[in-house]
Amino acid sequence: MSIQILHIEACPNWVEAGDRVQEAMRLLGSDDVEITFRQLTPTKDAMHVPFAGSPTILLDGEDLFPGAEPIPELACRVYATPTGLAGLPTVEQIVEAMKS
Repeated sequence: MSIQILHIEACPNWVEAGDRVQEAMRLLGSDDVEITFRQLTPTKDAMHVPFAGSPTILLDGEDLFPGAEPIPELACRVYATPTGLAGLPTVEQIVEAMKS
């Protein structure tokens, strides 16, 4: 299993995304999985990966939260959470997405 977080430099949420993914992995009993981070810099980087805004969480190269359209721009991502729109999914949402 590989987990990668795609992000942009200006994203205020990419570090917390890593923390939440790590916590989700711990809850699933897989806390030995390495999480890698990839900062997308030129816009052309975003065109070659399944990037749907920062942060995008990839599990084995696929967006953990499919349904968002890939975008070529270096922009932030918004997730629907139980408490409304947010810049990150909750730990519980990450756990559920990883289970399915």
